Amino acid sequence: MTDSTPVIEIRNLHKAYGALEVIKGVDITAPAGHVVSLIGSSGSGKSTILRCANLLEDSQQGDVIFCGEPVHWKGSGAGRHPGDHAQMIRIRTNLSMVFQQFNLWAHMTILQNVMEAPLTVLKRDKAEVEAAARKYLDKVGIGDKCDAYPAQLSGGQQQRAAIARALCMEPKALLFDEPTSALDPELEQEVVKVIKDLAAEGRTMIIVTHDMRLAADVSDHVVFLHQGKVEEEGPPTELFGNPKTDRLRGFLSATVS
Repeated sequence: MTDSTPVIEIRNLHKAYGALEVIKGVDITAPAGHVVSLIGSSGSGKSTILRCANLLEDSQQGDVIFCGEPVHWKGSGAGRHPGDHAQMIRIRTNLSMVFQQFNLWAHMTILQNVMEAPLTVLKRDKAEVEAAARKYLDKVGIGDKCDAYPAQLSGGQQQRAAIARALCMEPKALLFDEPTSALDPELEQEVVKVIKDLAAEGRTMIIVTHDMRLAADVSDHVVFLHQGKVEEEGPPTELFGNPKTDRLRGFLSATVS
């Protein structure tokens, strides 16, 4: 991988559930150090693209390329799946995903939640992992909650714990799937601040979001999806300041109102 090699490339991606085609030939590139936001109405395919990038979903056609390395596939069409298990695990461990609903383990403390994957998946030294976990919990502003359980935290605190957990894997990119949509506006701002700080550090991120202000503030590139296709894309100043298509103008008008 060279400095100019994108961390994630998706080329001509197609994904269907039975007869329903939800992704219809999408291209997305996330260069190193860049933030790419995916926007669009519910059902436009945003979250599905993220799950295909992380190999949580199998696509039927197209290429997924991680740091210049194409995913090896077996089979075709509905029977296509990753053909190299070791490669799949390696890619997943380097693409940390932050979900809408936090997905923290209720029976573990926050510190244990953050430490679990580096210990069990990466087999890292426990003392080293604990030091990193505490560092990342401090980074997201909840270092004092290490011994608390998820149920004792607010939604915003739980989502920040989920971000610390993703960071503790030391990934090459972070994937956010509607990270603020389950939160009320006050708690949402706690999480937005963390994401803005990560963007300012130059972390590679793909963010699926309904928050147009977040997309405008942190993105290098914004992709507007409509019915499984890229309808319009470009820098946030262009997309939000001078939308070229009627669909994007209508979407932004409805979102703002």
